[in-house]
Amino acid sequence: MIGVRKYSIVLVMVAAACSDKSAPAGGDTARPAAAASQARDVTVTKEQASRIKIADVAVSTFRASIQTTGTVAFNGDRSTQVLAPLSGPITKILVNTGSYVKQGDALATVTSPDFASAMAAYRKAQSAYRNAQRIADLDEQLFKNDAISRREVDQAQTDAAGAAADRDAAIEQMRSLGVSESTIAAVRDNKPVSQLEAVIRAPISGTVVEKLVNPGQLIQAGSTACFTIADLSTVWVMANVFESDLGAVAPGEEASVVTGAFSTPIAGRVVYVGSLVDPASKATAVRVLTPNPRDALKRDMLVNVTIRASSSKTGMLIAASAVLRDDQNLPFVYVALPNNHFARRSITIGSRIGDQYEVMSGLIAGDRIVVDGALFLQFAGNQ
Repeated sequence: MIGVRKYSIVLVMVAAACSDKSAPAGGDTARPAAAASQARDVTVTKEQASRIKIADVAVSTFRASIQTTGTVAFNGDRSTQVLAPLSGPITKILVNTGSYVKQGDALATVTSPDFASAMAAYRKAQSAYRNAQRIADLDEQLFKNDAISRREVDQAQTDAAGAAADRDAAIEQMRSLGVSESTIAAVRDNKPVSQLEAVIRAPISGTVVEKLVNPGQLIQAGSTACFTIADLSTVWVMANVFESDLGAVAPGEEASVVTGAFSTPIAGRVVYVGSLVDPASKATAVRVLTPNPRDALKRDMLVNVTIRASSSKTGMLIAASAVLRDDQNLPFVYVALPNNHFARRSITIGSRIGDQYEVMSGLIAGDRIVVDGALFLQFAGNQ
């Protein structure tokens, strides 16, 4: 029993000794962790401070700018889908994608009963007009010889005018179906017509960017899209602007578009600010009209857009190199204090103007901030 008691006392003393040694170690570990979580200021040596660049914060007048992304679209005012003006099968495609066409150029030919009906209607209207006009001329001569009354002459002239209107309507119907002027003239003069097929013609001048039909395909008048033609000299860039930046955007403001396909920024102009917010992205579409040098901008291309406000504002701008981000992605800067001491200060930034940020809060005019060397201070403060 005595041996057992001695052994138990030894165990208690060893445990107490271990407990005394572990307590100071645990306390030393806790104190640096707490200090590190609160450490925001940094003090460096004089030599290190000499390599840090500092600038004064001052109030200045500038034009705000918004940087966002956008997608390229055809200029809706200078592009159109070519709908089939008549029904029937496509017999021949006359242009390829990428071809430049002028207004009225033939794009494809169609074998269509609509074309034959229009030619027949025009021949009938032309014959009726000639007959009515001949009767009106004869009645005019008879009236001069007192052979008929004025009422009969007036009726004959009215009939001739109605026949002329029917003839003109038949001509316009043929033109709407793509019939050429030479074919219309041949029909008017009762000459044989070699063209037995209708033609789909370009409604505007531009580049054929889409071919949507093939030979043999049956098309329906007014519903089948055959081609897309666009004037590619200008395009629309649909920029996405969020609510916080909408106040700085208005039609007429300058814009700059940058794409990896073209090294030089392309200058544009805001022409429309959308009235709806996209429910998915919560952004508003802003339309920028942009020239398209060397067709560098392609439809659906993703581009970077910078929009500059037309009016100036007063505020504080700091270099973008001065702004760092913490673990929560919140911006901060280092403010220079006496004795090579630098204080970390959280700020709120607004728009980016070139290589500078607008400061909304956190700094006052006269503060001296680090603009080169801030990363070194952040690293030193985390040690």
